[in-house]
Amino acid sequence: MGAVVSKERRGETAAREASIAPLVALVGADMEKVNALILDMAGSNADMIPEIARHLIDSGGKRLRPMLTIAAARAFGYEGDGHVKLAAAVEFMHTATLLHDDVVDESEMRRGKLAARMLWGNQASVLVGDYLLGQAFRTMVEVGSLDALRVLSEAASVIAEGEVMQLAAAKNLATDETAYLGVINAKTAALFKAACEVGPIVAGRDADTIAALARYGTELGYAFQLVDDALDYGGSSMTLGKKVGDDFREGKVTLPVILANRAGNEADRAFWSRTIERGEIADGDLEHAIELLRRTGAIAATVERARGFGVRAVEALAAVPASAHRDALEDVVAYCVSRVS
Repeated sequence: MGAVVSKERRGETAAREASIAPLVALVGADMEKVNALILDMAGSNADMIPEIARHLIDSGGKRLRPMLTIAAARAFGYEGDGHVKLAAAVEFMHTATLLHDDVVDESEMRRGKLAARMLWGNQASVLVGDYLLGQAFRTMVEVGSLDALRVLSEAASVIAEGEVMQLAAAKNLATDETAYLGVINAKTAALFKAACEVGPIVAGRDADTIAALARYGTELGYAFQLVDDALDYGGSSMTLGKKVGDDFREGKVTLPVILANRAGNEADRAFWSRTIERGEIADGDLEHAIELLRRTGAIAATVERARGFGVRAVEALAAVPASAHRDALEDVVAYCVSRVS
């Protein structure tokens, strides 16, 4: 994961269009079917379930993960409907984790709107998240692919494990880069990996091809999360869909903090100990944290690592036949890493 990435390969990745518009256009017809299925899956005799599900569905998420599933199947000429069901299952898994995450993190905002827990409470958010997970697995079973079911069920387990790992790392400045990347692998990259892996599975491709798409999803997941980490200290609420500085206020030990704490002086480390470990945050501390991150090069270093993962994601796509779908998958990588300068 820490391999040096050549300037030539960085340039090739940066040259890709930093937009998911080509992907959105290519998978548009299939995503209409996914959206219809999602609305059907969210139905329940318990009124609160469709209300909360609709709140998240209408909150403007890009639906990147299910679009990856669609593209990863279509890139290999798949013509059935299993990819639509798997894409809907992937989105429900993601939505369930968002509901649970917001409760664990005590978040107030999600995708620029009030988090479901702020409107319906923690108990309802957790229970509706559980319901959505159940619906996701029911839909997976309908596809009839044991391999796809295995991949997504393993991802669900790994994601839950990642949440526990993140709790253990919270407010703990002894967390090092290797340990934090382990959290990212479980918490974020696992679902990106599964979303991409089930595409070639349902398309009936060979094991090497499936493994290549799994690598693409994993590397993309790392890049996506690291850029999110950088954006928490250098982005905007519009880009993040949550308040800038939420990670700081919640005492999350992310890669920018790990790098800044390691590179800083004694006074810097005392600052991180007070704010992150002890949670003693005063007016102006977020601004000072951002200044420290920039002075130590921690944000730039985090973004550079994200770009390295992005390059390796593109390299994994060599297993995909040349097509508009493969180009769109490359564009996704450029988009993810371009969200922060």
